[in-house]
Amino acid sequence: MITHKKLPNGFVYIEIKNSAAEAKIALQGAHLFHYARVGEEPILWLSEVSDFETGKAIRGGVPICWPWFGFSEDKALPQHGFARTAMWDCVSCSEADEKSSSVILRLTHSQESLKMWPYLFELDLHVTISDKLTMELKTTNLDCNPFSITQALHTYFSLSHISDAVIKGLDKKPYLDALTWKDEVQEGDITFNQEVDRVYQEVDREITLYDKNRTLHVRNENSSSVVVWNPWIEKTSRMSAMNKDAYEHMLCIESANAFDDARVVKPQKSHTLKTVIF
Repeated sequence: MITHKKLPNGFVYIEIKNSAAEAKIALQGAHLFHYARVGEEPILWLSEVSDFETGKAIRGGVPICWPWFGFSEDKALPQHGFARTAMWDCVSCSEADEKSSSVILRLTHSQESLKMWPYLFELDLHVTISDKLTMELKTTNLDCNPFSITQALHTYFSLSHISDAVIKGLDKKPYLDALTWKDEVQEGDITFNQEVDRVYQEVDREITLYDKNRTLHVRNENSSSVVVWNPWIEKTSRMSAMNKDAYEHMLCIESANAFDDARVVKPQKSHTLKTVIF
């Protein structure tokens, strides 16, 4: 069942329920903020104090960073682009069978977007909800000129506790440490006992997240960069819409085209960033 819903303040979202899983997607930002398989705890972390208000990004779930990841050269522009707070249109909702439901949301250029990024575009997010979570972010260039994009599906995973988290699949991969701005190489598995903010490159294999109570896999296509982030104690205390202990129960593994993995999209061509979580 796919239902369009609205909070008392007017905030609109789509609720998906089938025999395999359930999910909720806000039209603002095409922001998937809930996904859980039937009989299981949510896979996505969502802040207990997150804002569900027009113009404010939701803290948790899967924010969409587009058409730039991080800050633009113009620091007056919004961090991680404008897609995550823009209103998207619902293009289609469908149910392949009782275990699989799909929603396609679309964002196109507007007078507001052209002030921040001077290109004509069509951006589609195709989400498939089943026992796997599949997200496909398709950028189509409707302009006369090529453009370059960096982007990310900024996925917040829910954890039993950060001390239990182990990431496999990034051993020997180079990364930029965003805390020191030094280039490093990963040695072994990733564990957490302090703030981590890294952009891995040359990623060509499945990533596995081990937690105390479950194991999750992340498989990406048309992406060779992955962001791993946990804000730890001090940064969490400074961040909006986060309780002071939030860092203990969340971890971001972001499927991306970031930094060296930026993509050029030629006129009338498309690029699709795809991730499957299972």
